[in-house]
Amino acid sequence: MIRILALAWLVLLPTPAAGQVDLDELLREVREGRAADREAARQREAEFVKRRNEQARLLREARAARDVEAQRAETLRARFEAREAELAELEAHLEERLGTLGELLTTARQTAGTARTEIDLSLISAQFPGRAEALAPLAEGRSFPGLEALETLWWSLQHEMTESGRSARFDAEVALPDGHRETRSVTRIGPFTATSEGRFLAFEEGRLAELPRQPGRAARRAAAAFEEEEAASLAPGVVDPSRGALLAVLVEAPTLGERLRQGGVIGAIIGVVGASGLALALWRAWVLLATGRAVRAQTAASPASDANPLGRILRCADTHPDASAEALELHLDEAITRETPALERGLSTLRVLTVVAPLLGLLGTVTGMIETFQMITLFGTGDPKIMAGGIAEALVTTMLGLLVAIPLTLLHGWLRDRSRGLIEVLEEQSAGLVAQRADGGRD
Repeated sequence: MIRILALAWLVLLPTPAAGQVDLDELLREVREGRAADREAARQREAEFVKRRNEQARLLREARAARDVEAQRAETLRARFEAREAELAELEAHLEERLGTLGELLTTARQTAGTARTEIDLSLISAQFPGRAEALAPLAEGRSFPGLEALETLWWSLQHEMTESGRSARFDAEVALPDGHRETRSVTRIGPFTATSEGRFLAFEEGRLAELPRQPGRAARRAAAAFEEEEAASLAPGVVDPSRGALLAVLVEAPTLGERLRQGGVIGAIIGVVGASGLALALWRAWVLLATGRAVRAQTAASPASDANPLGRILRCADTHPDASAEALELHLDEAITRETPALERGLSTLRVLTVVAPLLGLLGTVTGMIETFQMITLFGTGDPKIMAGGIAEALVTTMLGLLVAIPLTLLHGWLRDRSRGLIEVLEEQSAGLVAQRADGGRD
């Protein structure tokens, strides 16, 4: 390539003028460049041959190493298969020799595994921690257990059964609902219930923890009383035979306030209606009882008083001494008519409230069921907790409506009977006055 360029240069260059480079000098330089290029090419060729020979040598060594390893792998595979066959023969021979001892080993392992799980979750482990670890070698081991391991299993089962029939007091670390821990005196009733300072405890993940929500006051008082009893004495206590399952359900039950709050806005309105009706009923009961006492006192007193309905009716008869029996009867009927609204005041309102309360409960039921069906439309029926809110609101409002309507209905009936009784007394007294006036007129 350099030679071609040099010739092209000679062809294209004009004849050198005076003071320019000589053509012989240029030819010499071209020849020297060709020699240098050939030397460089020769060196590159030698380097390539050297590397090719080196790569060929490495390839031969790698193939030789591969053949050696393949032979070794074949040898190891044959040895492994021979050992597997030998191991299978030995295991078969072992099973044949063991016989019932193999069944005993399987039973012991299964029993140890089950006992390990039960003891690890048992409330008794809060008092005696670390008991389950002693059964780990027997539950997880592959070799035949010794006599000591079997005795350990027997002792663990016997200890669990013995402690299940005892109540005990011991000091242990208790996790509080706020996250703190403190050492307390714990009272344990078998594997069923644990309490401390009148509060129920749960055994979870190897530690005692105070339940964030506690059961009712009666159960807490019984637990506190049991803690104060002397040892080896009979005393009533709270026992959860399900080992915590019933207690967990019990503490999740809503309180009265939570149940009332489930009624929502309609439940609050029903509460207002009930409170208003109760206040009205109590006010009217007080008025009617006071009026009844005044009427009974008036029947025993001679002078008529304007402070009670009967006195005002008697004074009406006194203000018309010359009226005939028929005229007096009309005056007394007019007086009774004036007294009747005061005696029946508020009863119609109370009657309306007794009707409105269950209707509001029905309204809450309808809205709760609508909300439930909307949740079913959005999320399906896979999780019942999603529908629990709407169903609870529906049932709670119905319950509140009935709880308000029933006592208000009873109070309304009683107040109506009281007012009618007073009106009948007024009518009876007025009839007596008319009869007395009629007898006097005939005389």
